[in-house]
Amino acid sequence: MTGNSNRFSTYTTTSIGTGSEGKKDDQKRDMWSYMLDNVASGKRLPEKNLLVLGGSVDSQRDFLEALSSNDGRKGLDRNNHKTPPIANSFALGYTYYNVLDADQEDILARISLYLLTSPAPSFTSLIKPLLTPQSIPNTLIVILLDWSQPWLWMRQLREWLLLLRTVIMSLSLECKETMEATMNSWRDRGRTGGSVNLDGTGAVPAEGDVALPLGPGEWEDALGLPLSVVCQNSERIDYLEKSQGWKEEKFDLVLQYLRTVLLRHGASLIYTTPSMTSPLQSLIHASLGIHSLLKRAPLKANVIDRDKIVVPPNWDSWGKVRVLRDGFDVERISEGWAIDLDQPFPTSKSDGVHQINGETNNTEEEEGSSVMLYEEQVQDTSLDALQLAQAKQDTSRLEVASVDTQAFLINQLERLEQQKKVDEKVGKDSTFAQGQPDDMISDHIGPVQFNMGGIQVDADDMVQRLKDRQAYGQSDEPLLDDESHLEEGTAPVDTDTLAKFFGNLMNRKPTAGGSVTKT
Repeated sequence: MTGNSNRFSTYTTTSIGTGSEGKKDDQKRDMWSYMLDNVASGKRLPEKNLLVLGGSVDSQRDFLEALSSNDGRKGLDRNNHKTPPIANSFALGYTYYNVLDADQEDILARISLYLLTSPAPSFTSLIKPLLTPQSIPNTLIVILLDWSQPWLWMRQLREWLLLLRTVIMSLSLECKETMEATMNSWRDRGRTGGSVNLDGTGAVPAEGDVALPLGPGEWEDALGLPLSVVCQNSERIDYLEKSQGWKEEKFDLVLQYLRTVLLRHGASLIYTTPSMTSPLQSLIHASLGIHSLLKRAPLKANVIDRDKIVVPPNWDSWGKVRVLRDGFDVERISEGWAIDLDQPFPTSKSDGVHQINGETNNTEEEEGSSVMLYEEQVQDTSLDALQLAQAKQDTSRLEVASVDTQAFLINQLERLEQQKKVDEKVGKDSTFAQGQPDDMISDHIGPVQFNMGGIQVDADDMVQRLKDRQAYGQSDEPLLDDESHLEEGTAPVDTDTLAKFFGNLMNRKPTAGGSVTKT
């Protein structure tokens, strides 16, 4: 105990505190503490939170790369000159990055990203601690969708929003009051004649500035947190057009569904492509209240270019949705989305692998559900069995259904048997098939004749007579009189004389005048 008492001198403390020199030391100490506190608070970065829901491990990494891609990307961690690691393979992932100013010198804020790939009910306990009265005003929710499976978008959106509703309902009263104040400020952004920007900056609204009234279907289901939906890999739009026969009407229909349901939450929408620059940074940073001190990038809406869609919050309306394509029932889809959000969480098909084969069971959905209507109109035509049944009516269908191997062989065997019967029938009626080719040739080219020593000889007749003579000489039947085998009024043929005659013809030589002389 004596050793411990020697460590602190009460005398020194008393003498310093009572003497004039002690007062000067206290003033110096207070001055240095004040300066150090000011420097520390000046270097304290604004903390922003980004809750990224949906997508896969790879698509979440692509989103982070697109969000933080700039010339200062390598300087995210200036001490180690390394990019922060991304831990998102299991459950709730985490990473961060620093937002640099336009000159890449000043750090405007540090964004912490919390990543979740599956809307499992067990993950609600992981999200709840992230939402506190201090973090709620600085938090943005991002839902990732992928153009590789656009027919799943409405169902995926519903599952994530139901998960968020479950978490928000379990928060404390103080958190809910903070959320209400946050949503009130978000409703006024961009609605007071431009005096308040999307990022919350701008002039303070004057007494005469009145926020524009909300239109039908706008902010009817506010979550309590700002929301942005990012549709990744929009380059696959061309693939859907070529491989599945999608037309402009189908792409407009998908966009109208998204814009209609997001209007109820005051959410923004953007399409992104990995190989192309997009206003993703401007949209996300402005939604978090981060703005550059040197350069302000304007954020403009784009609903014309089908692969570069940008819909800022508080910009869209039912009238603008209808203009995109006639015949779209905005009221019905908006009311159907309210029905979808009234379902308990989790729904019967929230396993994350629903419709992996393009199958839809509409009987489990509520009547008037916008998810059911969307899945009836937007289907995976490459695997949907309904498209195979309608192959004859669908002229825009590009794929061909394959036939089972055994069924194909059986069909070919039947066709071969039928063809064989036809060939046999034709063969009986054909003189060529009955072994009479000479008569057929004669009918086509006529008799073959030549001049032999001034005598016109029929070659066919001569050959036939020699064949008959040879066949008669080789016959085993008893010899009959020549009179019975010769035509009436003809004499018997002397073979020796005939052979001598042909031998003399062969020994003749042609003369200069073209005649034949005997040697």
